[in-house]
Amino acid sequence: MNTLPAYVTDIEQTVRHTLAEDIGRADVTAQLVAADKIASARVIAREDNAIICGRAWVDEVFRQIDPNLRPEWQVQDGERVKDNQVIFSISGSARALLTAERSALNLLQTLSGTATRVRQYVDAVKGTACRIADTRKTLPGLRNAQKYAVLCGGGVNHRIGLYDGILIKENHISAAGGIRQAIAQARALGSNVPLMTEAENLDEVRAALAADVDLLLVDDFDLITLRTAVQLTHAHRAKGGKTLIEYSGSASLATVHAQAETGVDRISVGALTKHVQAVDLSMRFI
Repeated sequence: MNTLPAYVTDIEQTVRHTLAEDIGRADVTAQLVAADKIASARVIAREDNAIICGRAWVDEVFRQIDPNLRPEWQVQDGERVKDNQVIFSISGSARALLTAERSALNLLQTLSGTATRVRQYVDAVKGTACRIADTRKTLPGLRNAQKYAVLCGGGVNHRIGLYDGILIKENHISAAGGIRQAIAQARALGSNVPLMTEAENLDEVRAALAADVDLLLVDDFDLITLRTAVQLTHAHRAKGGKTLIEYSGSASLATVHAQAETGVDRISVGALTKHVQAVDLSMRFI
């Protein structure tokens, strides 16, 4: 991917915070290197089949440290790399390179880890029409970056935050007095954002379909009940309804293909963004 989605507007702020927590008052170790020393370095993948993500964040790290530091990228966001493959090279002030190294790698490794995990799930549902979606279970301070990483991995975004979609969950249903009441109250708001609701049983599925919500999330249904919910949703759409159905809950790489084969439109997976294993990368001076 080369184009950032519209919601990614906080790269400068994210990087500024990242650098501030690492550098503090000054990088005292970098002062061991002569101020006028120039160096070149390469960042290399140390594992196979990683999906790279985070170029814009890395570029911003180096820009904020020294505007003359400009990575020469050899891969695009969303591209799969092999062990020992060069991801980018860079030349400039040795002190500046040393100061920027950890922050740049932290962001690149974390976002690439997210994208790599997403691609594993996307590959696991190949042969079905199901899409893999993220959740709001993101690392604090990295919401927009991780949401972008999901796209790089081939997934789709759920709502970005609390502001761009109404999602009625079990606690909302309980507080409102039932799913029908919660949906009615949501409609009364007159908002133009998507209306989504969870359902914990088939009665709630039927109520959500009767209201023709935009997205129905069936929570932890077993495969038999999930197939029934899918059949009800497809019958609803055959009559002109618009509701999409998404499985949410305990999807894993071991279960996701069978869940996708039921005919759900999407499967949301919190682990994509909260259980992140950073991709192994290293920067070496040359």
